[in-house]
Amino acid sequence: MDFERRYTPEQEEFRSEVRTWLAENVPTDLKRPLENSHIDPETWDKVQVVRRAMGVKGWLHPTYPKEYGGGGMSSDHEVIIQEELEKVDMPRVYDNTLDLPALLVWGTEEQKQEILRPRLLGEKAGWQLFTESSAGSDLASLQMQAVRDGDDWILTGQKVFVGGDAGYADESTKVPDSSQMGEMFTLAVTDPDAPRHRNMGYFMVPGEASGVTVITQDLLVGQGKRQIFMDGVRIPATRLIGGETQGWQVAQTTLEIEHGGGGDVVPRSRTLEKFLKYAFEKGLDKDSHNQQVMMQAYIDNQVLRLLGMRNFWMYSSGQEMTFHGSQQSAWRRESGIRIGDAIREVAGMKALLDFEDPGAPIGGEMEVHQRESLTAAHPGGTIEVQKVIVARRLGISRTRERAAPTPSTTGTATAAD
Repeated sequence: MDFERRYTPEQEEFRSEVRTWLAENVPTDLKRPLENSHIDPETWDKVQVVRRAMGVKGWLHPTYPKEYGGGGMSSDHEVIIQEELEKVDMPRVYDNTLDLPALLVWGTEEQKQEILRPRLLGEKAGWQLFTESSAGSDLASLQMQAVRDGDDWILTGQKVFVGGDAGYADESTKVPDSSQMGEMFTLAVTDPDAPRHRNMGYFMVPGEASGVTVITQDLLVGQGKRQIFMDGVRIPATRLIGGETQGWQVAQTTLEIEHGGGGDVVPRSRTLEKFLKYAFEKGLDKDSHNQQVMMQAYIDNQVLRLLGMRNFWMYSSGQEMTFHGSQQSAWRRESGIRIGDAIREVAGMKALLDFEDPGAPIGGEMEVHQRESLTAAHPGGTIEVQKVIVARRLGISRTRERAAPTPSTTGTATAAD
């Protein structure tokens, strides 16, 4: 069975338009580094110029409604744009977009214009502030407080392992420039006396808000992570998404996409592709044991690719999704670790040489994968959490649950057919 996409002449014409535009607007010196934490401020600024220009054309978020800054295009157009971006190999600014589906489903018209529109245009980046030191997999145990004060909310608390990119105010400490931090979406307890899951709100906090302190965390994974402290941060009540105690429900829309409910537009493993090529060139494939290990890694990656394509098709066409997202998420995490093991088994200790070592295969990319495959098993819920979600939605657990509403299932998605 052939799972490759087929495009109409009109869509291929659009591809030519995208390819030409990227060739004319992406500086030739912009190349993706091994790790996002290695993007310097000058490069970050150049990438932002390209992203904002794409936002104006509706190409940054092509399937979102035009009236909010999206492109109003089909899912096929989105795939074409992403395929051409992959060829350009431009650095990826880590803009956490998991708040966008929640804003589209739960936001008021005013919130969509004020908050969603600048996000879709690339004018502001997104930062996800969910995890706390005592609230990770058990997110409902979070402690950050939100107190109503007239027409405002006052937020106090701490979040950890926060991912996001912004121009650095201090290159030595990697502390972001708060004026460029964009929007932080977070959960905070609004009613301490209410039961779990009914006691919190979902807030959009401007990065430049007074009382926000950001500290960079030096972690195993290359992408920069931060601790963010809020000390009496005052925001307008209009920045509460959904009701005062609906935060858990709103967050489920965000988590549904984070768990794989949106699928993958262009699923691929660049590191595995380069590793297999390296193994062939060095003759490592001549060993019968290595052949088995390499083939299993290839199969693992192809299964993940098909799961991602399936979920993307289901999401884009408005199909009902249940266990599908977490199934892909669990497989992605487990197969990533297995592929890391396979690379190390075939390439040996050279797989642990980083980019600074001249003898590192494929520029040190194998070493990066070793670290990232381990740390990727945790964000958004561990492998075990993903399996619990699958079990509940298959009806083989003591408790059952349904998938959260998304733009796809609520009729707010815009992927044109």
